Amino acid sequence: MLDMNFIRNNPEKVKENIKKKFQDAKLPLVDELLALDKEYRAIKTMDDELRGKRNAISKQIGQLMGQGKRAEAEEVKKEVKDIGDQLAANESREAELSVQVRKIQMAIPNMIADDVPIGKDDSENVEEQVFGEKTKPDFEIPYHSDIMASFNGLDKDAAGRVTGNGFYYLMGDIARLHSAVLAYARDFMINKGFTYCIPPFMIRSAAVDGVMSFAEKENMMYKIEGEDLYLIGTSEHSMIAKFKDTILKEDELPITMTSYSPCFRKEVGAHGIEERGVYRIHQFEKQEMIVVCKPEDSEEWYNKMWNYSVELFRTLDIPVRKLVCCSGDLADLKYRSCDIEAWSPRQQKFFEVCSCSNLTDAQARRLGIRVNGPDGKYFAHTLNNTVVAPPRMLIALLENNFNADGTVNVPEVLWPYMGGTKVLVPKK
Repeated sequence: MLDMNFIRNNPEKVKENIKKKFQDAKLPLVDELLALDKEYRAIKTMDDELRGKRNAISKQIGQLMGQGKRAEAEEVKKEVKDIGDQLAANESREAELSVQVRKIQMAIPNMIADDVPIGKDDSENVEEQVFGEKTKPDFEIPYHSDIMASFNGLDKDAAGRVTGNGFYYLMGDIARLHSAVLAYARDFMINKGFTYCIPPFMIRSAAVDGVMSFAEKENMMYKIEGEDLYLIGTSEHSMIAKFKDTILKEDELPITMTSYSPCFRKEVGAHGIEERGVYRIHQFEKQEMIVVCKPEDSEEWYNKMWNYSVELFRTLDIPVRKLVCCSGDLADLKYRSCDIEAWSPRQQKFFEVCSCSNLTDAQARRLGIRVNGPDGKYFAHTLNNTVVAPPRMLIALLENNFNADGTVNVPEVLWPYMGGTKVLVPKK
C-alpha cells in the first residue's frame, strides 16, 4: 500500500506505474481516491473546528447559570446540541470515507523498481543468469509421477477417492526424501543465521488483507466456513503477520526467520490443477524465509535471499537459473521479484521452484509494522523467498539425479537425513 502523501504529491507517477503493470482499469482509482481523500480531510478539518467551538461555548453555560441567566444558558445548550448533531453526522461520513479511502489505497499497486523489465505477463520475464550445467542425458527420463510410482512412493488415485483432485499420498522412500529435503532446508537456513519457526497455519481476514492483494486472496485462499479464518497459502503470510500492529526497536533489525508449514491453495486461474503429477496441487509443504529490515537494507537482503536459493539447489546437484519478473508478472505489493527455476532434463527446460520478493514498505504499511528510529517512527521493509517447496522440487531432484537403470542418487547433503541411504532402488 502506497503512502497517501506520496499519492497526493505524485498522482502522475502512480498512474504511470499502473500502466507499466498493464492494469489500466485501475487508472480511474487514483482520481477517485484523491477526491475522497480531499473530502475526508475537509470534513476532518471542519470537525476539529466544531469541537473547538463546542468546547469554547460550553464553558459559557456554567457562567450564565451562575449569573442567573437561565434563558441565555438554554440557548447556548441548544447551540452545543446542534454542534453535537453536526459532529455526529460528520463523524459518520468521516468513518465511511476512511474505509473507502483505505480500500482504494490498498487496490493501487506498489511502485516497482526502475530497472524492472516492462512486460505484460510471465512470458516476458527475463533470464539473467544460469547456475550449473544443463544436462541432456542419453537415456529417457520418465515423467516424475512414474519415477515416484516405481518406488511405490505416490498414490493420487487413493487421494482422489479420499479428498479429490489436487491431493496425493507420498509413501516410503519418496515420503522420506520429501521430509529429508525439508529438514536439510531448515538446517541450511539456520546455518545462515535465520531463526526457525513453526507458525499458525490459519490466519484472520485482517491479516490476509495485510499480507496480500485482494485478487491474490480470491484466487488462492481457502476460507474456514463460519469463522474468520483462512488456511495459509504460504507460511510467509503468518510469519509477516506476526508483527502486525507492532512497533519494533531499530536495533532489533533485521529480523530473519525461516519457517516450516503445510500450504493450501485453490489454484484458481489459467494454470489449473495438474491431473497426473504433483507440480500444481492444492496442498504441499514448504520451508520459507522472511526478512523484516530497515529500508536502506532491503535491496541487499533481496540479493542475499535469492542467492541462498541458488546455493541450496546447487548442493542438491540441480542446475538453476535466475529469472527476473517483468512488471506485469509482479503482484500488487511487490517492488521487485525474481523466480529461481530448476532445470528439467526430461523436458529440457526450466520450471519455477522459488520466488523471491522485495515488498519495500507496502506490506508493512497495510499491517502497521513500524520501527522506532532515532528520528521517529517509520515503516519497515519486508521480503520473502521460498527455501524449498516439495513435492514440486522433488521433480527437479529426482530428474537430475535419475540413472539409466531407474535408480536415483541421493545428494550427499541429504545422506544424514536419509539414514545413510545413498541410492534409491525402484520397487518395480
